[in-house]
Amino acid sequence: MNDFSRIIIKVGTNTLTGAEDRLDERYLSHLVAQICSAAQNGEVALVTSGAIRTGLTALGLAASRSLRESQAAAAVGQGLLMHHYQRQFQNHGRLVAQVLLTNDAMHNRNRYLNARNTLLTLFEQRVIPIINENDTVATDEIKFGDNDNLAAQVAVMVGADLLIFLSDVDGFYRDHNTKQILPVVEHLTPELEMAAQGPASEKSKGGMTTKIAGAKVATHCGCHVFIAGGRRENVITDILDGENVGTHFLPTRLREGSRKAWIGFSGKVAGELTIDAGAIAALRQQGTSLLPAGITAAGGDFKTGDVVRVVSATGEEIGRGLTNYSAAEINRIKGIHSRLLEQILGYRGDPEVIHRDNFLIYHSLASAA
Repeated sequence: MNDFSRIIIKVGTNTLTGAEDRLDERYLSHLVAQICSAAQNGEVALVTSGAIRTGLTALGLAASRSLRESQAAAAVGQGLLMHHYQRQFQNHGRLVAQVLLTNDAMHNRNRYLNARNTLLTLFEQRVIPIINENDTVATDEIKFGDNDNLAAQVAVMVGADLLIFLSDVDGFYRDHNTKQILPVVEHLTPELEMAAQGPASEKSKGGMTTKIAGAKVATHCGCHVFIAGGRRENVITDILDGENVGTHFLPTRLREGSRKAWIGFSGKVAGELTIDAGAIAALRQQGTSLLPAGITAAGGDFKTGDVVRVVSATGEEIGRGLTNYSAAEINRIKGIHSRLLEQILGYRGDPEVIHRDNFLIYHSLASAA
């Protein structure tokens, strides 16, 4: 496990605060010490929750009652939370950087690349990025909704080898009654996803469901994922030492390139293409491009260059890609042979609706989150 060169660690509000409504300084000190130890052998980024809870405590509020109050609490809490982290990391001689992200930054290719380049440059300078959603400006339309998803997106963005979710439970329970932990998950099946369903706590937005969704995204891009009890002593060190800790989700495929990873998991979906069984077989078994002949329907008002979802007749998501044609054009050429494109459209276009270089195919049993 110590061979992992790039690690993303996500810590939730409940883990940071424990049984109290405020940051647990003793725990924070221990967490930072483990992160600094891991950073001696590679690159580490921390995705942290806790800004809103920290702000609410400073403001003397038990809980936020509106989006405005949550944003105001985040504005107070982000600075306080970062101050705590800076002080703890400084004790180990480590420099940190605050990186605040919003979901729309992930959807936009240029912003995505800017964020990626920033993180990679920080790694090169041996600075530890501390990442959070920018709750001060996030709204229901652009928010990640939970930092589990954010952590998975960051892991994909930077091509991480390992993503660790530090949770308030010790791992993934197949059965919540017996609390028996699954030590290893090779494939995330729909049955396992159903077993993960449960309510999030009052202190945090996420729960096991969001962690499983994050694991599905990260493992599909070649990243190992652990869900483990964040309050277990030396949990990060034990994971890296190969100890039997929590639940280990194995990668389902080799790591995707950054461009395909963005298309498949971060780009904003503008529409949908339905394809027939023959096209599905060609895509999955031969890794071909998507041709007009295999398309049966186009939905949405997308344009050339947009990200579109590709689905089967039953609605199963096959993959996502950048379309070479608009929705209106595809509705004219669907089901026809590529040699007839110029005759129908009046110009010589690309023979592929989605080229395989711009197409991420989901080979796992379940589609992307």
